[in-house]
Amino acid sequence: MASARDQGRKIEAAVIDAAPLGGDSVEIKLRRAQDAAERAREAEERAREAAQDSKSQAEKVKEVSERGHARLREVEGETETQIKQRIAQAKRTAEEFVRVERQAAEAEAEEQRREAQEEVENEIADAHDDAEEARHAAEELVADASEKLVEARRIADEAARAARAAAEEAEQRALEIAGQAERQTAAAEDRVKTTEQLRDHLVTTARETARDLNRETANGGLSSYSKAELVDLAAAAGISGRSHMTKQELVTALRSTSRKHEARS
Repeated sequence: MASARDQGRKIEAAVIDAAPLGGDSVEIKLRRAQDAAERAREAEERAREAAQDSKSQAEKVKEVSERGHARLREVEGETETQIKQRIAQAKRTAEEFVRVERQAAEAEAEEQRREAQEEVENEIADAHDDAEEARHAAEELVADASEKLVEARRIADEAARAARAAAEEAEQRALEIAGQAERQTAAAEDRVKTTEQLRDHLVTTARETARDLNRETANGGLSSYSKAELVDLAAAAGISGRSHMTKQELVTALRSTSRKHEARS
């Protein structure tokens, strides 16, 4: 701020030194320079006041910050103390609760152990009686089982003899079935050969029909056939779905089949 004041004075002195004496223009310029210097001094004063205010605000901020930090440290200390007190109280409460619950649980457990012991002793006595009865019953069952075992062995011997007889009969039946199977296999092979011959015949017929169709197509005569005749031709050419086709669809299918067979030939 002092440097700004000095700079204003230097400007004013330079203006006075450079201006010639006399003349209105020089006086006007001098007044303007004086006005400018005055405005500079006023600006300097405002700047000094603003700087002082800024300094005051900064000091106030620092003071508020220090008070705030002090308050925070105070609150932290208070809350820490409260936390410790509440934890201590909770521990005491929990310890008392645990003590009371332990006593109640021990008393209840003792009662349950006593009842369980009585139940176990009663169950053991009942089980002993049941075991004695079971032993007598088992002895009777063993005797009965021995008699039944003798009978079972006799029945098993009879079953074994019957099984051997059945096995011999089954073997004989199996031989007969095997002979029938061989005869059926031979008949099936004959049918396969017959089917292959029929297939070859159908293929030959289809090719001949295709050649006929090709000739008819070349002459443009398929359209002159009746629908029934076209269906017969489609059957000979092996076209599926022919019974549901219109006359034009039959003509198109027959021509397509003819071209395919001609291409394969």
